[in-house]
Amino acid sequence: MADTMQFDLVSPERNLVSVPVREVRLPGADGDLTAMPGHAPAIVNLRPGLVTVVAGDGSETEFAVTGGFAEINNESITLLAERGHPRAEMTQEVFNEMMAQARRRVESAKERESAGEELVAAAVKLLADMEALGTHIGLDPNHANFPH
Repeated sequence: MADTMQFDLVSPERNLVSVPVREVRLPGADGDLTAMPGHAPAIVNLRPGLVTVVAGDGSETEFAVTGGFAEINNESITLLAERGHPRAEMTQEVFNEMMAQARRRVESAKERESAGEELVAAAVKLLADMEALGTHIGLDPNHANFPH
């Protein structure tokens, strides 16, 4: 079994990283998971959270994602993020913008008469996951209460 696998993280704005890794920790919609070389093939829906990339030398790099999905196989992981930023770029201003977008999703889901309870619940969960992400990385979700 190889010691590393290829990891690619792509968002609509840019390719964030393409490197060999020892492991990747993912915020799965159904729970966190770690993918390593030799992992069984899987497609994983992601929730907002931190993706932790562990390089072959053991150094770690974190990326904040707002959701998306990861395709995992025994040799590689390709993560397509709805929105992604290196942890170092996650300023209060960037986080405020992400929170405003999540709040708009909740309001839009609530306003649509055709929106079922599941759609509203999914939007509310997205907002809660975004708040948890901000708290985890030391940003204030309450600071994002002003309208954009």
